[in-house]
Amino acid sequence: MTQIAVAHASSTAAPSAFFARWADMATWQQWNADTEWARLDGPFAEGATGVLKPKGGPQVKFHIASLTDREFVDVSTLFGARLTFDHQISSTADRTHVAVTVTLTGPMGWFWNLAIGKGIRSGLQQDLNQLVAVAEAAA
Repeated sequence: MTQIAVAHASSTAAPSAFFARWADMATWQQWNADTEWARLDGPFAEGATGVLKPKGGPQVKFHIASLTDREFVDVSTLFGARLTFDHQISSTADRTHVAVTVTLTGPMGWFWNLAIGKGIRSGLQQDLNQLVAVAEAAA
């Protein structure tokens, strides 16, 4: 497994505000600069599948590998690799903490790291910061 990037943020928005944004995939492009569009085939639930279109890239199939009240893990299927976005939520009395870790697995992971790793590394924190802004504005 190759870890591509990690981002952290803290917010006044409740954890539910983040899950609401993640569930509303039609609006992902509002906070994710690299996503042209995303579509979920069914309800936002563990095991659900969908398709997303990165800007400048081909459509990619993904599935929700885990969804609890503390995490949302989506896995994209690439040729010879799996790209995982692991979103973790924790909270204190007045703050919500969000961590996103992006990893690659599979025999072609090295190739995909070269092809898309730099873009993910350079944009992940900005995307998370924008997600915080959108979640706080909706709260």
